[in-house]
Amino acid sequence: MSKICEVTGKKVMFGNNVSFSINKTKRRFDVNISKKKFYIPEEDRWVTLNVSSRGLKIINKKGISAVLKEMNSKK
Repeated sequence: MSKICEVTGKKVMFGNNVSFSINKTKRRFDVNISKKKFYIPEEDRWVTLNVSSRGLKIINKKGISAVLKEMNSKK
């Protein structure tokens, strides 16, 4: 599973671990991604999306149909 949210487009960021002696080593900031199934009553089908926790909040606020319509218009 790739670490990209299909709703918001968030993906992995990179940065540094900084020790007490200010030595820097590379690290990853992963996105909080989970695979979720959503039911679309208008089309009578299920859709599986990789979404972040913020993406879930957006879907809860706007509704899955509005979010999918918005995603298709951006492509």
